[in-house]
Amino acid sequence: MAGTLDLFEHQPEPPQPLAEGAWLLRGFVLDDAEQLLTDLQQVAARAPFRHQVTPGGYSMSAAMTSCGDLGWVTDRHGYRYSPTDPLDDQPWPALPESFKQLAARAAERAGYPGFAPQSCLINRYETGARMALHQDKDEQDLFAPIVSVSLGAPISFMFGGPTRSHQPVRWKIEHGDVLVWGGPSRLFFHGVAPLGKRADHPLTGSVRYNLTFRKVR
Repeated sequence: MAGTLDLFEHQPEPPQPLAEGAWLLRGFVLDDAEQLLTDLQQVAARAPFRHQVTPGGYSMSAAMTSCGDLGWVTDRHGYRYSPTDPLDDQPWPALPESFKQLAARAAERAGYPGFAPQSCLINRYETGARMALHQDKDEQDLFAPIVSVSLGAPISFMFGGPTRSHQPVRWKIEHGDVLVWGGPSRLFFHGVAPLGKRADHPLTGSVRYNLTFRKVR
């Protein structure tokens, strides 16, 4: 009987709806988290984290890097995807197999089968880092979903609506959680509140990592 109970205790939670086409998968990648963090560090060893600058000249508080066929970049020339890293003009590191598999599994679990990401933007949040409400709209393919994976310290995720005037709902996002949104919610505004001073996790300390998978073209 104890063995049977253990099996039930480790079953993933049902997807939790945020809006039409948007889902929160609690603890979906807990079993894969350590491998994902290892692969993440290997990506960062080749393409270091950096604080990118917005077209308006502001330095982003979250440090970023990318992997895949295309990487998301921002500078005074605008927001865009690039096949090469601006730091060394070399191709971005390839998507680790663990990244590709989890992105496809999470998308399918949320009702988006056949998802094949071309890009993974990796954000590193330290104390006080945040991401203002924004839309993911630099992609040519707006039919594919966004898959967002959280590793490390917990943070408050804000999910709004199709315009800035929609009041966002806050969700506490923890290590191993995955967010997937597409369809009617694909262009909804979203962001994260500043990472708190007491935020902590045994694997990453006060740091939170976010992997955002996108199909660009």
